[in-house]
Amino acid sequence: MHDLAAIRPATAADIPAMVGLLGRLFAIEVDFAFSPERQQRGLELLLAAPQAMVLVAETAGGGVVGMATAQQLISTAEGGPALLVEDLVVALDWRGQGIGTALLDELAAWGQGLGATRMQLLADRTNAPALHFYRQRAWQETPMVCLRKFLKGEKVQ
Repeated sequence: MHDLAAIRPATAADIPAMVGLLGRLFAIEVDFAFSPERQQRGLELLLAAPQAMVLVAETAGGGVVGMATAQQLISTAEGGPALLVEDLVVALDWRGQGIGTALLDELAAWGQGLGATRMQLLADRTNAPALHFYRQRAWQETPMVCLRKFLKGEKVQ
C-alpha cells in the first residue's frame, strides 16, 4: 500500500505530471490522440476557468499519481448546474487504493456546492476496467449516444 498525502486542487506546477497521466489515458482511448502541447494548453485553460475544477492526488513525497477534471455546465433537463467530468486517471501502480473514488467524491462535493444535481462523463466502450469502476460506484449508462463535429477542420489525430 502506498502513502497518499492528499487530494487537492491542482496548480500550474502540477501540469507536467498531469500531462504525463493524460498520455497514459489517451493511449487507451481511440477517440483521442496524445499531444503534450494540446493537453498542456487545455490544462492551463481549465486551471484559469472559474467554472472548472482540476484535482490531483499527491503522495507523501509530493508526486502526482492521479488527477480529475470537471466543468460546470447548465442543464436544461436539470434546470440548473450539472458537471461534466472530462478526465479521471490514476497511475497504474496506485490503482485499487480508493484514489479514483476520492477524486470523484471531491468533484461531487464541489458540484454540490454549485448546486449541481448530476455528474456525467464519457468512457471508452472498450475500456472494461473503467466501465467496471464506474458501475461499482453507481454510475449508470444511458441510451444516449455521444456525437461530435470538429470545427474549422480541426481533427485531432
